[in-house]
Amino acid sequence: MNRFAPYATVVLRLAVGAVFLQHGVGKLQNGIAGVAGFLHGVGIPFATPTAVYLTTVETLGAACVLLGILTRPWAALMAVDMAVAILAVQVPGGRNFELETLLLAGALALVALGDGPLAVGIRFKKTP
Repeated sequence: MNRFAPYATVVLRLAVGAVFLQHGVGKLQNGIAGVAGFLHGVGIPFATPTAVYLTTVETLGAACVLLGILTRPWAALMAVDMAVAILAVQVPGGRNFELETLLLAGALALVALGDGPLAVGIRFKKTP
């Protein structure tokens, strides 16, 4: 490992957070009812609560990941988001799922790595 390796987390946080945020803003523009309608159409149960979950994770969660605030828990929720998207939407629909797989891998890596050294969340952590 070299001295720049810890900063790779920042690059990963920015990439994963930015893509999720872009999709979250799209969901905000469509509204919860629009997202729920899509989810219902592809057979996702509890479409409205799921739409709220997805919109929250992909906007608030993405913003937190971008800033490095509570990265691990938000990334875990993002990983669940992508696993369900792959298994319940992309595969049954015969769609490609490269982006979702890459985002799943990135989210899992962030669960393992955490915020990294350049994060707003560092200011809130207690030092032993």
